[in-house]
Amino acid sequence: MKLWQKETATPNKEALMVESFTSGKDKEFDVLLAEADVTGSLAHAAMLKQIKLISASDFSALEKELKTILEKINAGHFKIEDGIEDVHSQVEFMLTQKLGEVGKKIHSGRSRNDQVLLDIKLYLRSQLKNIAKEVHSLFESLQNLSEAHKEVLLPGYTHMQVAMPSSFGLWFGAFAESLVDDMELLLAAYHVSNKNPLGSGAGFGSSFPLDRDLTTKLLSFESMNHNVVYAQMSRGKTEKVCSFALSGIASTLSKLAMDACMYMGQDFDFISFPDHLTTGSSIMPHKKNPDVFELIRARCNRIQALPNELTLLLSNLPSGYHRDLQLTKECLFPAFENLSSCVQMTNLMLENIRLNKNILDTPKYKYLWTVEAVNEEVLSGVPFREAYKNIGKAVADGNFKFSKPLNHTHAGSMGNLCTEEIKAKMEKLQLQLR
Repeated sequence: MKLWQKETATPNKEALMVESFTSGKDKEFDVLLAEADVTGSLAHAAMLKQIKLISASDFSALEKELKTILEKINAGHFKIEDGIEDVHSQVEFMLTQKLGEVGKKIHSGRSRNDQVLLDIKLYLRSQLKNIAKEVHSLFESLQNLSEAHKEVLLPGYTHMQVAMPSSFGLWFGAFAESLVDDMELLLAAYHVSNKNPLGSGAGFGSSFPLDRDLTTKLLSFESMNHNVVYAQMSRGKTEKVCSFALSGIASTLSKLAMDACMYMGQDFDFISFPDHLTTGSSIMPHKKNPDVFELIRARCNRIQALPNELTLLLSNLPSGYHRDLQLTKECLFPAFENLSSCVQMTNLMLENIRLNKNILDTPKYKYLWTVEAVNEEVLSGVPFREAYKNIGKAVADGNFKFSKPLNHTHAGSMGNLCTEEIKAKMEKLQLQLR
């Protein structure tokens, strides 16, 4: 069954080849949209009753059957049957099977274009909320670690060279604050997704007196896509905006994963993890490999490629619907599950992280304190440039000596974690995504 099909003739071999090619993986991803499709149909049916395009008894029958289908979806018993083109056709087929002529009325004033666009926006809105909750949980873990270990010193690096003293507090806190900016992008994507396209039809509206304000309210959208042509143009654009939001989070996780891979190595030996969270070598018995972080890094790097993939897919398309847009589902939908698993695994690893609290006792880190030595001379009245030359000469001559401050927070590079301010900002963003 196809919503656009006019004849009932048995398709020939070539027609079946075309159907297989054009449907691709669409059925697989359409199952993810089933709940959204039924939710949208419930709102659409209520609106049709309101404008008297269907009777109250017709609506009552449709509502009852749509809720039955929704129960099947939630129980995991919904599937798109053989010969049914997509989720929209499957739902309408089930309604028609059960209700006969009444089931055929559900599509009045609606195109498959605005139906799939509505489904995608509802799905994306839900997925963005889920990701936001998981990011918030990771943020809290990082902030707690930052506060707990703010005085445990860590060597800072620039250009992969020993630079200045830092702390685990600053390291954990940096990624926490990065997630705040990522949440800003997530919120922006949520606002773009949270606009009702239903009633735009195929991009040219409808001659029926559709009440778009009602469906906007029933589906809890912030607002609607007012211009019906733009409503269809937002297909693809919405997915692309969401991909940028996911990419931002993925970038943060990828950098954290890369740091963790380095810091676990024997050359650094900053952190370690229990044996059950690492893997071994089939030939080298001493190995504890950071496979979890390596896969987080790899998966997140793939997610960071998403905006480019969608940009190329959407390039040079004129306004209106084009079948190219079907492929946005298989680009974007798996990214939500991938990113979710990466956030969860990062959280699991951080819950079990072990810190080396005596890193700076290693002689190779003696030059971490050159800036402190320069600053000490400046505080005693030596001009900065002279102090810089004095310490530089001591380093070159091999005569540099400096005692690590007893009070770790004395080091100017320790900075201010601003924990409460950052927490408040994250909470504000999280509230807007609920």
